[in-house]
Amino acid sequence: MIKLPSGIDINNLIDDIRILSWQAADILLYYSKLLEDSDDKRNILRNDNEEDPVTLADLEVNEIIIKGINEKYKNINWDILSEENVKISSKVYDSNSDWIWVLDPLDGTKDFIQGTGNYAMHLALNFKQKPYIGFVLIPDKDQLWITDGEKTWCEKRDGTYFEPSLLTNKNLQEMNLVTSKNHGNETLKKLIQKINFRKVEIMGSIGCKIASIVRGESDIYICLSLPGKSSPKDWDFAAPESILYGAGGAITNLDNQELTYGQTGFKQEGIIVATSDRNTHGSICLEIKKIIENNGIYPL
Repeated sequence: MIKLPSGIDINNLIDDIRILSWQAADILLYYSKLLEDSDDKRNILRNDNEEDPVTLADLEVNEIIIKGINEKYKNINWDILSEENVKISSKVYDSNSDWIWVLDPLDGTKDFIQGTGNYAMHLALNFKQKPYIGFVLIPDKDQLWITDGEKTWCEKRDGTYFEPSLLTNKNLQEMNLVTSKNHGNETLKKLIQKINFRKVEIMGSIGCKIASIVRGESDIYICLSLPGKSSPKDWDFAAPESILYGAGGAITNLDNQELTYGQTGFKQEGIIVATSDRNTHGSICLEIKKIIENNGIYPL
């Protein structure tokens, strides 16, 4: 196990983030109820960008998490990379720090506004640009997924918890795919049709999709960003990657290479594949790559 900075006890750290996470859940559920009861969402929205909306919930969760970490660990040499802070300024953290918190206060904002329940808070502690400790909070399901860098588990607010239940040893066509609700494209649709998965479920939030895999409801998630178009960012994948890895799954690019964090613009471009079985992940990626090449679906 990697040694945390300044002798921080990992169990105490998880306890502290657990408290902050449930406080974040209260904020998200409060604004979710307001959106459900209101005919006018403009009082909750904080920009006019339909493709990348920001709500009061994003901002308040961002504040409570960052303030909570900074107040509790004033003298620790780590930094915090947050989606909401990046929107304000690109010079928001020290990229040379070994330890960096990566925060998405509200992943799946469109779904949050639409009232689907498929939204999450992501928080990961990266060590040398690799996710180590991670938290994925899904308030609508009363679930807080946690990994301590070695194992993953899920807790409910009352303290009950359960272990992951990943499905393994399936071939590609036997798999259940979970795919994006608001960020799909025709190229991804064509790939899905060619593979002919056993079942396809549409869902918002990468955190919710990865949790679906860890719960054993889905087997695979494919993210496909077109060249020159928008792509997911570090805060979309850091925490979900950590909980999936701790449960025995894997997230890589199509060439079965680990995701790289801290790139220009914090972008996670190209084709990213997440599966429930780390042992067969590489062969699944290779099979998908052959389907793409044989059908000219995507420029590889």
